[in-house]
Amino acid sequence: MSRYVIIGGSAGGIGAVEAIGEVDPDGTVTVISEEPCGAYSRAMIADYLSGLATLGKMKYRDDHFWKKNGLKALTGEKAVRLNFTARYVELEGGDKIKFDKLLIATGGKPFVPKIEGTEKEGVFTFIDLSNARGLAEGLERIREAVVIGGGLIGISVAEALVKRGVKVTIVEVKDRILNFTLDADASEIVEKAVRKAGVTVLTGQTVRRILGRRDDDESAVGGVVLTDGTEIPCDAVVIAIGVVPRTELVIGTNLKVNRGIVVDRFMRTNIPNVYACGDVAEAYDFVLDSNRLLPLWPVAHLGGRVAGYNMAGRKTEYPGGTVMSALKYFDVPVISVGIVSEEGNGYEVLVDHQPERNLYKKIVLRDDMIVGMILVSDIEKAGIIFHLMKNRVDVREFKQRLISESFGLASLPASVRRKMFFMGD
Repeated sequence: MSRYVIIGGSAGGIGAVEAIGEVDPDGTVTVISEEPCGAYSRAMIADYLSGLATLGKMKYRDDHFWKKNGLKALTGEKAVRLNFTARYVELEGGDKIKFDKLLIATGGKPFVPKIEGTEKEGVFTFIDLSNARGLAEGLERIREAVVIGGGLIGISVAEALVKRGVKVTIVEVKDRILNFTLDADASEIVEKAVRKAGVTVLTGQTVRRILGRRDDDESAVGGVVLTDGTEIPCDAVVIAIGVVPRTELVIGTNLKVNRGIVVDRFMRTNIPNVYACGDVAEAYDFVLDSNRLLPLWPVAHLGGRVAGYNMAGRKTEYPGGTVMSALKYFDVPVISVGIVSEEGNGYEVLVDHQPERNLYKKIVLRDDMIVGMILVSDIEKAGIIFHLMKNRVDVREFKQRLISESFGLASLPASVRRKMFFMGD
């Protein structure tokens, strides 16, 4: 029997467990996870903080998942060392877990810049349940909060805090919020909705120092100082700048690492029988036709399934993912996929911008194929456009219809409908 070891019990790890079970039900599977609780959806952390979701609702798989799949779950355990020659994972307590096939799915960790005062009580990050719980438990004493970062994580935590009655200030170092996800026009629509909800948005600055409380407790958060010297009083600071791959476990080994662990189309690393997936891995992007970091929940799960199949002997190629965001912040639905801030020659851009309706559609083309899209407010046809994009369909004959309000399946040539959607004329 093969001994499979998976480091990480989130989306990628679960995808691998299920795939291995399909192919090799007799193999022994051990999952090592630092988090003490079962698998939950990190995408729902903001809902948990806002009170819209309980832990039970967040569970990605039920409490019997590990037992049903006949595996050993080492929850609350931390892997601290890998030995690829002797084939074992060493845990923090000293135990050594032997493996024949290994999957590294350690995910990402919050990027925390060097800011004076980050050790103070009331400073949080926001990518795992423990931090969300700590923030939720302190809401009784939090009247004002500063969120450092105006990206996806920052906007989501800001909305959750507003729903709990907290006054929020977002501080973003770039000139606009969601600058990696949206272009300037789409960002402006979302920012107006954010400000309308009472959130203060400060761009072109960041936090230089976190202050203590002036009354009686210097060890607790009392405010922040911005780079221009402005002081903002607050009871909590949430650092939501982004995540970086958790590659510390493989530092000093022969495993190939760029920004993340480098894998091929079968999720294999350069070391035989060692695989990687999820936020820690650089995997194939079908838009760029190259590897990159793609810290996305569905991409991690798919990568884990592909890794699991290949670990168990069923050769399966990873089809690739790309940058994708589907969100609804402050009642503004947004879809963003692929290349949205085009640079250089060779791109064609189709736009329908109706500011009075908060409506924005943008399709980015290269060689008459879709390589990116932004849809704000009207997102109903996103699935059709994504299918055209993923399957690299030449849209030359009907590209102008892509941004029309009447666009739908009927707008596609019969040949395209038959090929992609198995539909007749």
